[in-house]
Amino acid sequence: MNVLVTGVAGFIGFHVARRLLDDGHRVVGIDNLNPYYDPALKRDRLARVGSNGEFTFRKLDLADRGGMEEVFAGERFDAVVHLAAQAGVRHSIENPHVYVGSNLTGFLHILEGCRHHGVPHLVYASSSSVYGANTKMPFSVHDNVDHPVSLYAATKKANELMAHTYAALYGIPCTGLRFFTVYGPWGRPDMALFTFTRAILEGRAIDIYNYGDMQRDFTYIDDIIEGVYRIMFLIPRADPTWDGSRPDPGTSFAPSRIYNIGGSHPVNLMHFIEVLEKALGRQVEKNMLPLQKGDVKATCADALDLEAAVGFRPGVPVEEGIQRFVEWYRSYYRV
Repeated sequence: MNVLVTGVAGFIGFHVARRLLDDGHRVVGIDNLNPYYDPALKRDRLARVGSNGEFTFRKLDLADRGGMEEVFAGERFDAVVHLAAQAGVRHSIENPHVYVGSNLTGFLHILEGCRHHGVPHLVYASSSSVYGANTKMPFSVHDNVDHPVSLYAATKKANELMAHTYAALYGIPCTGLRFFTVYGPWGRPDMALFTFTRAILEGRAIDIYNYGDMQRDFTYIDDIIEGVYRIMFLIPRADPTWDGSRPDPGTSFAPSRIYNIGGSHPVNLMHFIEVLEKALGRQVEKNMLPLQKGDVKATCADALDLEAAVGFRPGVPVEEGIQRFVEWYRSYYRV
């Protein structure tokens, strides 16, 4: 297969590209290498896949309409795995404008490319953040997600609506994947595990929000990649049982589907930190703070639809995943 992977220098994009290349597929990767976090880490990820002769990289911003049109015109893709986005719930509150170019305009360019060049399947990243103010647990794709609490979440919800529209209008098969708190080697430096690890090794205190009363459905990167990879080969079809008088958000009359990718085992934040302290062999001073704007107290994925569709459910426990991350971190940063 010839696969376009956007955000290929990012955390998830890099791992997806490596998996595809390892399995003998051809990958065209694009990334703008923006400075949201250290571009050196992004370049090092690219170096790990750049030596493969089946990999082609283009430095490109999704908002560059002409550049995106050239990418689609120059190749015939069997699938598009769209992972590029301006990430970060808290960052979206402080810098809202940057989310429009990448997450909305950029996604439109992806959809238009798929439309005009007959791409058989678009797989795109959504987020557990779309559940927003929902408190019914576990979070299900069959529940409405109409109350976001951050602009980042709103852009991801918008992506789902845009993809469904193109599936309905033009028959483009689209699958959205709601990722739940992804962590692991080569992760994002702005995420909690990364910032906590760095602070602990440097002897600094860490900030803990909502006074530690938080839970997350932490999902190890290998589980995420396995889910993405399997879904890529499962092209969605219209659901003939879908009923407009009782609309199910998780299915559709169009070839459009949404899946959660999470372990369905939420972990208390304080336990997560204890596991990290044990892996590092150090204790850390904790600054207990109130809940931040845009944040939620708990997440938990209902992944039954994913399991039924592809026979897989994430299962790496945090004790194992954190240990793997710490080993990578110490090796990469030589600490």
